[in-house]
Amino acid sequence: MPTLKPAKLGLRTRLFQLIFESDTPVAKAFDIALVILIFLSVTIVMLNSIDEYHARFGEVFYYTEWVITILFTIELALRIYCLEKPGLYLKSFYGVIDVLAVLPTWLVLLFPGAQVLVVVRLLRALRLFRVLEMMTLEGERRLLWGALVRSRHQIGLFLFTVVMLVTIFSSVLYLIEPAEAGFTSIPKAIYWGIVTLTTVGYGDITPVTALGQFISVAIMLVGYSIIALPVGIFSAEVIRALQQERYSNEACPGCGKHRHEQDARYCKYCGTWLDEETPDPRKKAKSPEA
Repeated sequence: MPTLKPAKLGLRTRLFQLIFESDTPVAKAFDIALVILIFLSVTIVMLNSIDEYHARFGEVFYYTEWVITILFTIELALRIYCLEKPGLYLKSFYGVIDVLAVLPTWLVLLFPGAQVLVVVRLLRALRLFRVLEMMTLEGERRLLWGALVRSRHQIGLFLFTVVMLVTIFSSVLYLIEPAEAGFTSIPKAIYWGIVTLTTVGYGDITPVTALGQFISVAIMLVGYSIIALPVGIFSAEVIRALQQERYSNEACPGCGKHRHEQDARYCKYCGTWLDEETPDPRKKAKSPEA
């Protein structure tokens, strides 16, 4: 999300503080109202796809959705109105999501064939990330995202290894299994390999030879063994990030030991004053002048 600024002092600044910030009771109430509207809209889209509910409550869903769309449209207009550079916002990820949240419903009025686009309204659920970001979960979001970024190389190597294993095993199955078993091509065999490795097992393609069944068992065992590996890598990065937030990397000037808490004033090993830029208050209290 780019850095956004209000257009000027006055009403537009107050609107900016209400819509884009969450440090006042009114702004928090606005965010909560947005969350409720988003959940209500997504629920209506899902329930309306069920024939029984569509037949019984279709008219209620229709008018409720229009009310929600009008409210979201007003909100989008206010966002654009209170910004110094609205184009910067509209080009951002959340700006595009906000536009897509209201556009399909309005397109239905102009183009009757655009009814199929109404399902795009489910993208409104993505707006929850911005609301949560502006509320109290920003630190947690940064923590998890940072851990994911730092572990991207290990996870990438893991996925590459899995893809290579699946390709090799699937190619072998394609060679030894008859076409009647479903292994009509290497891509079909790779599809079977992924389903088997992830232990899903749809059963639409099944090896019939003894060697093929043996390889299937091996792939399933490998899947059980390695499926938790990315979770472990990610968890280790999260733990490391939590430790970095809690502990300081600075060494004690007295004993040279590390791992002091961020707000520690004295070394927990030798009692030395840790802040070298300021005098030790204990020495100041013992001085004759004191």
